[in-house]
Amino acid sequence: QVQLVESGGGSVQTGKSLRLSCRISGFTLEQHAIGWFRQVPGKEREAVSCFSTAGQNSFYHFAVEGRFTSAFDSAAKGGYLQMNRLNVLDPGVYYCARLKYDRCYNYGSDYEYDFWGQGTQVNVFV
Repeated sequence: QVQLVESGGGSVQTGKSLRLSCRISGFTLEQHAIGWFRQVPGKEREAVSCFSTAGQNSFYHFAVEGRFTSAFDSAAKGGYLQMNRLNVLDPGVYYCARLKYDRCYNYGSDYEYDFWGQGTQVNVFV
């Protein structure tokens, strides 16, 4: 049974860091890339990052480039999203999702994903 479970959300002050984990089961990261999305009320869900173990690469939305890092997390048996220098534009519900492919093809489109986690809330305050 395929599952993705996020954890690590919370409330932090601007400039601080959070690390989200995405624990997976029912598949391997060699078979599928993992995408990270965030959503705020009234807006569409947007992709912030994708990482591919098979391709050994990661991709980022321009708004988080240089601040966020996504990769394989052996401890979580899945992936992580390290978020540094958080700002007031970063809050939302963060989701990890399984891409249909082993590479980050068209990772910005949520139609390319077939399984999603339940999401974890991230809040950033001044």
